[in-house]
Amino acid sequence: MTNQRVVLDPTAERAPPERALLPRPSDLDGLTVGLLDISKPRGDIFLDRLQEKLNAQGVAVKRFRKPTFTRTAPPGLMQEIVGDCDLVVEGLAD
Repeated sequence: MTNQRVVLDPTAERAPPERALLPRPSDLDGLTVGLLDISKPRGDIFLDRLQEKLNAQGVAVKRFRKPTFTRTAPPGLMQEIVGDCDLVVEGLAD
């Protein structure tokens, strides 16, 4: 008898869409970086340290937090991030 494992994709996508990577900026000069805490434990610790490093380089940082990690960010929060930031780092932890 062979041991087989079945991996289930929680997105229910049979063929995930291919997405091209967006161009990366050559530097962060004059840009605003959004830091999104998804509300998992210790994610804020990672983002605090990242913010310290970015601020030390003179990079403008804006912080955001999802109400809960179990759901996508509310549309209003996503619109705020898109309107205020040039790029975003999403902090995952546990």
